[in-house]
Amino acid sequence: MQLGYSFCPNDTFIFYALAHGKVAAPGPVTEVLEDVETLNVWALEGRLPLTKISYAAYGRLRERYVALRSGGALGRGVGPLLVARGPLDALRGKRIAVPGRHTTAFLLLSLLEEGFTPVEMRYDRIMPAVQAGEVDGGLIIHESRFTYPRYGLVKVLDLGEWWEGETGLPLPLGAILARRDLGEAAIRALDKAVRESLEYAYAHPEETVAYIKQHALELEDEVIWAHIRTYVNDFSLDVGEEGERAVRELFRRAEERGLLPTSRQPLYL
Repeated sequence: MQLGYSFCPNDTFIFYALAHGKVAAPGPVTEVLEDVETLNVWALEGRLPLTKISYAAYGRLRERYVALRSGGALGRGVGPLLVARGPLDALRGKRIAVPGRHTTAFLLLSLLEEGFTPVEMRYDRIMPAVQAGEVDGGLIIHESRFTYPRYGLVKVLDLGEWWEGETGLPLPLGAILARRDLGEAAIRALDKAVRESLEYAYAHPEETVAYIKQHALELEDEVIWAHIRTYVNDFSLDVGEEGERAVRELFRRAEERGLLPTSRQPLYL
């Protein structure tokens, strides 16, 4: 079975054991590593049976996919950042680089602000583009959160802080989705396998390092482990009741604004 996830340290940390046969799974698992927006687009096509996804994209996929309770990225202090070369007095009319129209980052900025012009590019291209003046600002995710000062950029807005202040809830960023046509038994077995893969990584962190560095765009140990500490947490083991409430609130706000379609399908099994 193909499993899609990003080359970011939080994903390679979580899925190391599953991809290398260290934990039991319903069948052989083959990893497919790609940029998160590529995975979002592939999921809209139904390409992979099991895949990491932005929660914003999941809002459009609830009829075909269901989220696993384990393996996701939710939390506090994890929000996408809007950065620029200097302060921005307003976003209206500004060209803002975004990591994809199906990312949670873009959905959050769209909920907060209107009138900006999104310029799509892969997330690791955003900071150089802002630095070079190709765009007025950039919406950064993943390890960029820790490295943007190296590009002479300043933080204009922390969308996680905005979300937490508005809702009091953790921010849902990404989930692991399984195609509903796999059947309930297989999906529950996959959920268990993902949780056990993360538990294995917690128990053997040193064993994951070579795999993480094989795929990471930033190779410094400090950046890698800061990334993992930020995006891998108790919500990654199980989304929990609070995490579910956060996802429902994100979808409710987006549906009210016409940014996501409605669905009656359950979010989780």
